[in-house]
Amino acid sequence: MKNKEHTRQVRDTVVKKFKAGFGYKKISQALNIPRSTVQAIILKWKEYQTTANLPRPGRPSKPSAHTRRRLIRDAAKRPMITLDELQRSTAEVGDSVHRTTISRILHKSGLYGRVARRKPFLKDIHKKCCLKFATSHLGDTPNMWKKVLWSDETKIELFGNNAKRYVWRKSNTAHHPEHTIPTVKHGGGSIMVWACFSSAGTGKMVKIDGKMDGAKYRTILEENLMESAKDLRLGRRFVLQQDNDPKHKAKSTMKWFKNKHIQVLEWPSQSPDLNPIENLWKELKTAVHKCSPSNLTELELFCKEELEKNVSLSMCKTDRDIPQATYSCNRSKRWRPIFCTPNFLHAQFFSF
Repeated sequence: MKNKEHTRQVRDTVVKKFKAGFGYKKISQALNIPRSTVQAIILKWKEYQTTANLPRPGRPSKPSAHTRRRLIRDAAKRPMITLDELQRSTAEVGDSVHRTTISRILHKSGLYGRVARRKPFLKDIHKKCCLKFATSHLGDTPNMWKKVLWSDETKIELFGNNAKRYVWRKSNTAHHPEHTIPTVKHGGGSIMVWACFSSAGTGKMVKIDGKMDGAKYRTILEENLMESAKDLRLGRRFVLQQDNDPKHKAKSTMKWFKNKHIQVLEWPSQSPDLNPIENLWKELKTAVHKCSPSNLTELELFCKEELEKNVSLSMCKTDRDIPQATYSCNRSKRWRPIFCTPNFLHAQFFSF
């Protein structure tokens, strides 16, 4: 298999050091590349007086440069266009290009087929609110975000993990039990849980019995919120984050916050991506379904165990990531963040 070639910059650096009197061994150690590679680069430079890639032998590419540019342009302009549609568009102008060739051209340009993420539809007012939120918190320090206690509810299904799984199998054995994932209608049952976390770790998790309403939500807060803040050593001056669910914003609930002297973080509507607890839910559900719970009691038990055991350590960088996200949003006038890693070490934004 062909190894990945070094960049032109690396090859130029090798030649530059060689001209300066460095030997093969010292160049190899300085650039952390094999000595044989250093030798090959220098020998090629001595013979051809260049470090650029030379024309390679072989059959010329069938698609013309114009066709390749057109394919890349069409795919970039219409991200959901299919290979068949691209193939037909090239055939209409007299070029017969195979699907595999089209795919290879797109890959070389950095375009790869990926499953489109499902995101809440944002109206203009939602976008403006998200941008306003980022602008208003642009000057917040990491210490401010350390005081935030993030909270939310989620439904966890017993057999609801829809992640793709790959198996090694022979032809015509796709339906063998060991090669299939059992499914149950409606997920086989589910539980609704409330949980919270901060940059210091995870707080309490509570199973919600029956229908969730404002009164039940206040009971959960009464029994778990202050205790979670105490366990995480946030003190009494912490800031609670919650979404704009009607039961969260009910007058009686807001009055409860006022009586308890709890500050609530103003939160833009339709912005779940900005809340790092969404990534906590994803990690938790993946970890829980690896335990293969067989009933709802086990499901609840595994949820609490995995929350404390596996997930809490990955939540400790939000105090650095949220400022980075708000800065990026304000600078580029974009409004939807993506936390790229489970521990939120990077946050990027893309516009519509």
